[in-house]
Amino acid sequence: MFNNQFPTNGDLLSHEEILRYSRHLLMPEVGLEGQQKLKESSVLVVGTGGLGSPVLMYLAAAGVGRIGIVDYDVVDFTNLQRQIIHGSSTIGERKLVSARDRLHDINPGVQLDLYDEPFTSENAMRISEPYDLIIDGTDNFPTRYLVNDVCVLTHKANVYGSIFRFEGQLSVFWAEKGPCYRCLFPEPPPPGLVPSCAEGGVFGVLPGTIGTLQATEALKILLGIGEPLIGKLLLYDALEMSFTELRLKKNPNCKICSDSPEITELIDYEAFCGVPGHDREEDRLAKEWEIEPLQVHEKMSRGEDLRLIDVREPHELQISKIEGAELIPLGSFASEMHKLDSAQEIVLFCKTGSRSARALELLAGAGFRRVKNLRGGINAWAEQVDSSLPRY
Repeated sequence: MFNNQFPTNGDLLSHEEILRYSRHLLMPEVGLEGQQKLKESSVLVVGTGGLGSPVLMYLAAAGVGRIGIVDYDVVDFTNLQRQIIHGSSTIGERKLVSARDRLHDINPGVQLDLYDEPFTSENAMRISEPYDLIIDGTDNFPTRYLVNDVCVLTHKANVYGSIFRFEGQLSVFWAEKGPCYRCLFPEPPPPGLVPSCAEGGVFGVLPGTIGTLQATEALKILLGIGEPLIGKLLLYDALEMSFTELRLKKNPNCKICSDSPEITELIDYEAFCGVPGHDREEDRLAKEWEIEPLQVHEKMSRGEDLRLIDVREPHELQISKIEGAELIPLGSFASEMHKLDSAQEIVLFCKTGSRSARALELLAGAGFRRVKNLRGGINAWAEQVDSSLPRY
């Protein structure tokens, strides 16, 4: 067991550190000088989920001296399939606490700065100020645009990654040296067009692949070695085990990184994207459009004329289903909703209520008024009405 004594002179490595990082020191591209660079470096990681887990663990193991972590969620049982920094023993804990303990076990010599708060326009500049670069480990568009704009305005690299089902993307957006995220995606997609991982699923090992590549790009930048993915977008398909590299160009009319930018300060990103700036499935409807599972159960028990519509995908019926419900998947809902009667009371549901909320918005836009969204979806039904159903 080491005594964990580190020198007060930040330019030197202790004997213990030399032994810990010996495999780095043997490589001329890193060596003693490079390892000292890592020790003096600082990285901000936004999110401790699927991507943040491998990113944080490999940065800590590599000896990055200071790591900032932003997250305000708690560890949930459903996280454990892919968020490997957490474990069964930390379910219900703050993710920051769970991540901190794991990282200190990996490398007690790393300084960890914990930010138990959402990353927003109000605090992003304050939080990001001490760090050399930012790694985006989130899964929502408002935070992606926010991270990008912070990096452009502060001249920092943005190590970007995204995942969905079996596919991942990776790039380094650095406006000083190439395009930024807005050069590639000037505008966010319409709200609800792109499902989240919570709605569409994600292959458990996929964030490990993309997150490890993000950590690789960050370490290359900090060390000043190799060729970072600046001006390139790497596409990964796990089913085909293929990598495709696309060349990206800087947009001369980009709203934030062009010579004449329209955006010179942080904006309201939730309003810009039309969706909440977090990774969790949350309420998106006014309360008058929602109905509790027990209320629906009581109506059904009384034999009321109620039409229950399931907007999940067909394969989800193998997991759980409510007897008597009709299946109209969200993807085909717009073309099928003419079959519904606006005079009849309709209750829509999905896994947790977010997909069915979008279906309700379609119906409400078509003039339906006797329509409700099952609050919490079939998972809430399993908790409150039928405990024989599994939650997922």
